[in-house]
Amino acid sequence: MTTYLSRRNFLVGAAGLAVASSARGQSNRFDLDRFVEDVRLANREADAQRAIEEVLARAVSQPSRVLEALGEPTAVGPLPIYSSPDLTILNVVWAPLMVLQPHNHLMWATIGIYTGREDNIIWERRGDVVEASGAASLSESEIFSLPDDAIHSVTNPIPRLTAAIHIYGGDFFAAERSEWDPELLTEHPQDFEEVQQRFRDANERFQATRQ
Repeated sequence: MTTYLSRRNFLVGAAGLAVASSARGQSNRFDLDRFVEDVRLANREADAQRAIEEVLARAVSQPSRVLEALGEPTAVGPLPIYSSPDLTILNVVWAPLMVLQPHNHLMWATIGIYTGREDNIIWERRGDVVEASGAASLSESEIFSLPDDAIHSVTNPIPRLTAAIHIYGGDFFAAERSEWDPELLTEHPQDFEEVQQRFRDANERFQATRQ
């Protein structure tokens, strides 16, 4: 688990990656269709997650271009971009100060921030409960990767929307995940509809502040 928390390996800032002009004549504008195709091709590599990290890092190293292509976020929620049995790409928008309790994915995940901030706490099993073992604070242009056995919780620590591209090595919507009670830290099956409702409730609260 410690290896996955290394900023050297899994948090890549804009300074670490230069976006070169593509030999295929790719324009400077973020092309969502091309991005999805590049992720799909990277997913065929022997080390798919590492290959996808490179694609995502190139994309979010120019966050304003991603923001221009996807649009300024105005609503909270996980918005699907691409889904297949072996790959899911989401545009996840977090409400101001929103917290998602500890949960797992049962597949690897790589996250790239293009506006706002996202704080992750990493948890490890200790008998019947989990215990915090690390953290990662993500800002624009940074990426963060989690292995398939990771447990993490997420907070948007700022008073505005945060948006990130989340890529998963499987069908995110089909996995039967667990989550942990935020107070007792005990495990129970995650109810995906309940999670969706939390996002809807957070969106309603956010929209009410704009009126």
